[in-house]
Amino acid sequence: MPKVAPIDQRKADHIKINLEQDVRSALTTGLENYHFTHEALPELDLNRIDTTLNLFGKELAAPILISSMTGGTAEAESINLRLAEAAQECGIVMGVGSQRAAIEHPEQAKTFQVRRVAPDILLFANLGAVQLNYGYGIDQCRKAVDMIEADALILHLNPLQEAVQDAGDVNFAGLAKKIEEVCKQIEVPVIAKEVGWGISEKTAKLLADCGASAIDVAGAGGTSWSQVEMHRAPDEFTRQLAATFVGWGIPTSDSILNVKKVIPEMTVFASGGIKDGLDITKCIALGATLGGMAGQFLKAAAVSTEKAVEMMKLTKKQIEVTMFNVGAGELASLKVGKLVRQ
Repeated sequence: MPKVAPIDQRKADHIKINLEQDVRSALTTGLENYHFTHEALPELDLNRIDTTLNLFGKELAAPILISSMTGGTAEAESINLRLAEAAQECGIVMGVGSQRAAIEHPEQAKTFQVRRVAPDILLFANLGAVQLNYGYGIDQCRKAVDMIEADALILHLNPLQEAVQDAGDVNFAGLAKKIEEVCKQIEVPVIAKEVGWGISEKTAKLLADCGASAIDVAGAGGTSWSQVEMHRAPDEFTRQLAATFVGWGIPTSDSILNVKKVIPEMTVFASGGIKDGLDITKCIALGATLGGMAGQFLKAAAVSTEKAVEMMKLTKKQIEVTMFNVGAGELASLKVGKLVRQ
């Protein structure tokens, strides 16, 4: 049996592969099929466009989420701290990568602990939901939240990644009941998150029934974690298995609509192939509350905090300019017939 890479090595591999390889899905987000109606006379002052919102009791400057990426290595600590500093300066939300490494190796907790540079941000802890079938329970979930003083807990769902990973955790049987128990017992909101293959109507309904406070659809069209695992594969068999699924998943735009169709009141976060503020604004018009990006922020933070701040400010400005040109003075106005499918 091939030796399984320890978690910290796997996390280091993930950062390196995401920075150096083409790991995009063969699918698109579907957002390219939607276009805003341009208003030549918007009757607005660009300088007074309001992108603020309140989420889980905190005021945000813009509907931008730094999607969960990393932790568990020295390089990841540096990246997380830069991302958090930038999030603090820009008033946006941040999710950390899976904290399983730090639950099992407490000395790694500091790679996720960003409150020291970001005391005010809305911050999401993160664990793989499947770990609830491998000995994890409410104690580990609370530990993840307490470790980083998080405002909410992401439970991520990644069945395809686990299925094509060498010795992945593939027992997803009976998981909904365990997610429901966590939602009932934990003191913070629970966010159910895919990692890049989207959410169906059936899954959206199941997660709502479990008590999830929000769903991050993480649709197809951006990073494909099966492609990431392909680059990590220890042998040709595993490599070919992972490569098979480059075109798998539900596009991001369809995933948002799936959730809003069956659970209109559900809070939706849109991620998966979001490239810029225009894409985020489209997602909000489709029903999302936040738009999440990972790769762009990762690349910027790998350079410096200043680069990350620059990227976040550009993204916010792109949202403002989009809203200005469709005549939407605040985020709620985007929901009213501004978007056309072509």
